[in-house]
Amino acid sequence: MTPSPTAAPTPAPANLMSGDAYRESLRGYHPKVYVDGREVASVADEPALRPGVNALAFTYDFALDSKYAPIALATQASRNLVVPRMLHVNESAGDLLNKLEAVRVLCQETGCAQRYLAHDALNGLAQVTAHIDDATGSTEHRARFQAYLAHVQDNDLSLGIAMTDAKGDRSKKPHQQANADTYVHIVERSAKGIVISGTKAIVTGAPYMHEFLVMPSRNMGPDDADFAVCCAVRVDAPGITIVSRPAGRPGEKLEHGDALFSRKYGQATAVVLFDQVFVPWERVFYAGDWAHSQVLTYSYATHHRHSCIAARAGFGDLLIGAGALMCEANGLDPATKHNLREPMVELITITEGFFACGVAASVYATVDPHSGTFMPDPVFSNIGKLLLATKIYDMHRLAHEVSGGLIVALPGPDEDHNPATAAKLSEVLQASPDIPYEKRIQTARFIEDLTASYQGGWYSTISLHGGGSPAAMKQEIWRNYPVGSKVELVERLLERGVLHDDNRAITQNRQPGRCCETGCTTPGQPVMVPLPQTGQAHKATE
Repeated sequence: MTPSPTAAPTPAPANLMSGDAYRESLRGYHPKVYVDGREVASVADEPALRPGVNALAFTYDFALDSKYAPIALATQASRNLVVPRMLHVNESAGDLLNKLEAVRVLCQETGCAQRYLAHDALNGLAQVTAHIDDATGSTEHRARFQAYLAHVQDNDLSLGIAMTDAKGDRSKKPHQQANADTYVHIVERSAKGIVISGTKAIVTGAPYMHEFLVMPSRNMGPDDADFAVCCAVRVDAPGITIVSRPAGRPGEKLEHGDALFSRKYGQATAVVLFDQVFVPWERVFYAGDWAHSQVLTYSYATHHRHSCIAARAGFGDLLIGAGALMCEANGLDPATKHNLREPMVELITITEGFFACGVAASVYATVDPHSGTFMPDPVFSNIGKLLLATKIYDMHRLAHEVSGGLIVALPGPDEDHNPATAAKLSEVLQASPDIPYEKRIQTARFIEDLTASYQGGWYSTISLHGGGSPAAMKQEIWRNYPVGSKVELVERLLERGVLHDDNRAITQNRQPGRCCETGCTTPGQPVMVPLPQTGQAHKATE
């Protein structure tokens, strides 16, 4: 008699923090932070950073909300532990679909919930440490990463990704810079660890993170070995200084209702200065492994561009909803007004078009042979990111087109409380008899906040350059797209009888099957799982 298979043990739940617990945890850190030229005493209690802290706090409460569990949580099989999706290393194509859905929901609520960068970096680190060990016959890099992953998951940490260096003269490589501190680099090695110095720019959410993951921002050569460093440090490690912008638009006309969205949610970006910062070896994932820097930059960029697709889809949802509300408040119906329906459909098409690329990148994910983790398809990931990066300005334009000029011509919120003008304004600026004046102007100011303010400019620029410039995406699309297969297809149809030549440049990039090198092998089994009280289906894995 064949014995019954032993049932797998039920995964243990992770130690998840609430949003309030996250805020309190920040009070246990004491980073050196400057905002607007002044030093911040307590990040958790600093008004200029409050929208960023709020956005991160929402990601913690999101993970505790049972109705979002299929997308907000994941089981890390290697540890048999349920962890937050944003700290999960992908084990299937379904994981990538779930991450895509989770990021979209998070950004519907917050505009930009920075924490998904941690997911992208952890997945990149899983791959590069495995690649190094397989190349050297070692196990130490994997072991350090696994220990760090457990530390991050067990403590439910928020990680700031310190990747983009200041770079100095862009025409020169790191070792050629007149000032070596334009790149983070190793200045000392010892039996205990390394000492690093240098500058990381554009670190999103830096002040209100728990730790930084320091990663190289470009491929390296042998002369750049000291700059090929990847490690983890606490945000308050001695020698770290954070010079930050405010998060969102805190305090702008708070008492009168202006900046309704970005006074509550936003993200700070910061320059992080490293001055003789000591990092123990157990926190160093690699040091001097210049030949493998390209593995991390490629992996992280692909994961991050995949996440950016979902983030801007969530932002697109805000514009679609606000644009429709503004049409209604203006007394017009896009269903009957061609001049409104056309731009609304275009806005929908742009948003769902690049999101569809993210879905395709998930479905056609491939297994990294070294780490066993799943990578989104690079062509679809980069096309989706390129579309959102270049179409973000069209998204703003379309929202403006359907909303009318009131979003910038409307008198300021102080006039809502001016006894000399308020009554007359509310009388003449009401459009639809069914929509009160207050709701009309509230919607107009919401769209102004998202598209025609400092914060709107931030969304545009971060969409264009976050995760790499459009030129970087185009390079990856061309490098990964199977142009060779298309060339050989046409030559076959022309009956030229040309044999495949691996040395022929234009036909080197070929692809027998979208899923894998040998044909169609489905990498994961995603299924649709509807979530209660939401407007769309979400994906999960069996």
